[in-house]
Amino acid sequence: SAQSPTRIQQFNAWGAYSYKSGNSTVCYVLSIPTAKEPASVDHGDIFFIVSQRPGQNISYEPQAMVGYPLKQGSKVNVTIDNRNFVMFTKDKAAWVENAAEEPALVAAMKGGKSMTVKATSGRGTATSYSYSLSGISAALKQIESCK
Repeated sequence: SAQSPTRIQQFNAWGAYSYKSGNSTVCYVLSIPTAKEPASVDHGDIFFIVSQRPGQNISYEPQAMVGYPLKQGSKVNVTIDNRNFVMFTKDKAAWVENAAEEPALVAAMKGGKSMTVKATSGRGTATSYSYSLSGISAALKQIESCK
């Protein structure tokens, strides 16, 4: 999505954004990690995004984005409290492997304090990112009425 997004509002660790895609408006919330491991590596731009699928009942698509190619065929693991969610990878991004778990991941994000995202780079480096979940509920509420 090369459309330049507009930030609607920032809620603690999470910002609410929108951009135009054809005739519809796409809205999403985004956060950057509070910590990146290993610290010695240049990770590039790292984000975690939850976008609202346009034109349907409110349904959200979580996505992890990193600044480097992920290892082909590797999985990304998202942990919130003691719940683990598995994502499949393509290039520099990852999505929930079982789409039926997307609402559970979003619910866990709303109910949790922090989230850990573990990935494997194309070079085989194990990477880990910590996110604060502070503000995600308010940010998601902000984009509910996205049109």
